[in-house]
Amino acid sequence: MPFDSKTFLKQLTLRPGVYRMYNAVGDILYVGKARNLKNRVSSYFRSTGLPIKTQALVAKIYNIDITITDSETEALLLEQNLIKELKPPYNILLRDDKSYPYIYLSRHKDYPSLTFKRSRVKKEMGRYFGPYPSSGAVRESLNILQKIFKIRQCDESFFSNRTRPCLQHQIKRCSAPCVNLISPEDYQADMQKAALFLEGKNPQVIRQLIEEMENASGSLDFEKAAEIRDQIDFLRHVQEQQSIESSSGDVDVVGVAIKAGAVCLSFMFIRGGRILGHKNYFPKITLEQGVGEILGSFLPQFYFSGARAGDHPREIVVPSMPDDADLLQGAIKQSFNVNVKISDNVRLDRAKWRQLAQSNADMSIASYLSKKENVYQRVESLRSALDMSELPKRIECFDISHTAGEKTVASCVVFTDQGPLKADYRIYNIEGVTGGDDYGAMRQVLTRRYKKLKAGEGKWPDIVLIDGGKGQLGIAIEVFESLQLTGVQLVGVAKGSTRKAGFETLIVPNQGRHNMLNLAPDSLALHLIQHVRDEAHRFAITGHRQRRDKVRKTSTLENIEGIGPKRRRELLKYFGGLQEVKKASSDEIAKVPGISKHIAGIIYDHLHSD
Repeated sequence: MPFDSKTFLKQLTLRPGVYRMYNAVGDILYVGKARNLKNRVSSYFRSTGLPIKTQALVAKIYNIDITITDSETEALLLEQNLIKELKPPYNILLRDDKSYPYIYLSRHKDYPSLTFKRSRVKKEMGRYFGPYPSSGAVRESLNILQKIFKIRQCDESFFSNRTRPCLQHQIKRCSAPCVNLISPEDYQADMQKAALFLEGKNPQVIRQLIEEMENASGSLDFEKAAEIRDQIDFLRHVQEQQSIESSSGDVDVVGVAIKAGAVCLSFMFIRGGRILGHKNYFPKITLEQGVGEILGSFLPQFYFSGARAGDHPREIVVPSMPDDADLLQGAIKQSFNVNVKISDNVRLDRAKWRQLAQSNADMSIASYLSKKENVYQRVESLRSALDMSELPKRIECFDISHTAGEKTVASCVVFTDQGPLKADYRIYNIEGVTGGDDYGAMRQVLTRRYKKLKAGEGKWPDIVLIDGGKGQLGIAIEVFESLQLTGVQLVGVAKGSTRKAGFETLIVPNQGRHNMLNLAPDSLALHLIQHVRDEAHRFAITGHRQRRDKVRKTSTLENIEGIGPKRRRELLKYFGGLQEVKKASSDEIAKVPGISKHIAGIIYDHLHSD
């Protein structure tokens, strides 16, 4: 019996709370929060405008449970607890159960140590720095501190039982406090500088050291002054390597990349103005969501339920404001008594950080999609979807690109069960076809490519994807029949009615008929097809622009008598581009090095002859 949404919604409250959706066998589907339960839950049952993925969720709903809360903040906290406990398949889930490491400053009275700690221990009364994104980041910082300040990193039992200096002292990584080779006062001074370094206050440390170096030099203790000079040089070198050292603050910076059904959230962790490192997350996206919705679902889990729960920066910089950002800020304030600002409109250093995080996200998702195990799973899913007996080893995809019919090109990209095979990518310049005739362009490129294959040149594909509907696919079928090519699976990739990624229809020819195949939006096979199709589209656009720009430049400058490569280069360099050259007067052109007034007149007349 289908869920009676009308009756359910009539009695639903307007108060804030949490809703839980279940299927017919009682399994949890989705957990959500709402400022207004009636308005939010009603949005799932509107007659139009629902994304396909949300429609798939609604079709499975058999029952909805409601929990009313006193405030929106309580609703958010309850939602996070339920997501962590129930792990609903339609929610974005944070899969990050490992702890984040810290640097621990012990409470030894005279000679405290700095050591690596996997997690915070409440009974330990020392001071923690971090958390750091990885153990490597912790060890790198400890290594720097050993080189500069010679702070001990041994445990208490080892320290208390030494009768002579250990190897760390011999290689100048420790001042040997275990045998009193340094006074408690001098050691504490070094430790204070080390703590300032961990807080990101390098300039303050350098100022203190400069003052100490001058005092040592004034006292004629040149050996001590030289030692401090080396410390200053090392600190400055470290500071130069920290590209964000010029700013300050505790900030988490987030980049988000969405591609071919996958999403990557790349976090950069900045504490005291120092970048401690970054970490990538690849949550599974079941519902169709934009950047704001993804952040709105992911960030509460990250700061309440994950391994970093309780470690809050003073600011979170994001590419787009998450849904219910004010609610998240209020919940953190209520739970942890910390004021956290969420910003998407940033300038100066924070804008650079955000760009860096976004670059990390873009690069990481490309790497994630190209990983062999991920590619293999997607190829296997495509084999199953197309009911092929063997795993396809080579997939080719074609796309056409032009601007209002000008300089049409066709792209062919190649994927194997190992990922993109860029060495086999090809661009075809389309000639002798009416501008804008995509069918004619597709016929030409397929004929040219597979004639060579028929003649024994190149490798046979197992699948050929055609970016287009029945018309484009029909052209491919005609070409393959005329060339008498068999054993290759043709597939048309038609955009859905919304023309958005995730709603494509596959058209598979079968004995004179076209089978229409609509894969689930979270299908790995569909994600692979999106990846291949998007790559063909990108490569076609790149090839078209290169051809178009080359022709536009050569048609206006290379055909001018007396203008060789050197003068063309000087013209473009001086004005910054061809359009600016066209705008220039004859006198302005004559100002270019190597261009006389006579030549300038010839150039001007040629550019304005139309």
